Amino acid sequence: MPIILAVDTSAKPVSCAIAQDQRILGSFYVNNGLTHSQTLMPMIQHLLEITGLTVNQLDAVAVNAGPGSFTGVRIGVSAVKGLAFTDNLPCVSVSTLEAMAVQVSAPCGTLVCGTMDARCQQVYTALFEINQAGKPVRLTADAALTLNQLEEMLKNQDRPIILVGDGSELTYKALNSTIPQLSLAPAPVRYQNASGTALVAMEKLLSDETVTAEDLLPEYLRLPQAERELNSKLASK
Repeated sequence: MPIILAVDTSAKPVSCAIAQDQRILGSFYVNNGLTHSQTLMPMIQHLLEITGLTVNQLDAVAVNAGPGSFTGVRIGVSAVKGLAFTDNLPCVSVSTLEAMAVQVSAPCGTLVCGTMDARCQQVYTALFEINQAGKPVRLTADAALTLNQLEEMLKNQDRPIILVGDGSELTYKALNSTIPQLSLAPAPVRYQNASGTALVAMEKLLSDETVTAEDLLPEYLRLPQAERELNSKLASK
């Protein structure tokens, strides 16, 4: 059975997990305010030690490649590329929003809406539907939307909608008066976590949806703020 190491650095917390088949062998989740560059590699090393594994025993490495914090996503992708280069391991690129949706347990037909705070009055979002097997099926592509645009997307749905992500509380407060079927996922499965990344990545690995370390890239939905500001200045000249 394949073994995958997954990491998530897409938001303030940092996490890593190891899965074999569909079972999580171990995971770490830290939200101590230190930078991801300080915490991620020691966490990975310790996780490998306590699970009795080495990098060359892994079948693949995975990362939430976006959306998320530009700096955070870069750190996670760079770390995974480095691990993969060492032993020529395949890489799996996972959507942060899909990795959160897979952690939700809900009846068939329930909608799961991933929402991450993208600042600038926007959220990163995608919509999923729980199928008969209890797994999320993607309904929309990852996108950066305003809350008004998200409201337009959700308001005609007549099914329960569960919100996940670090933008879920913001979204709930803004939209629950007009979309009463909204609810928040339980706190333990509401936020980004590498355990979800590992489960999604395992499905992708079994479907041969991998890339080389060289080809693994961050998945940005918008230009970084510095680039947007520079383009704005250039356009005004």
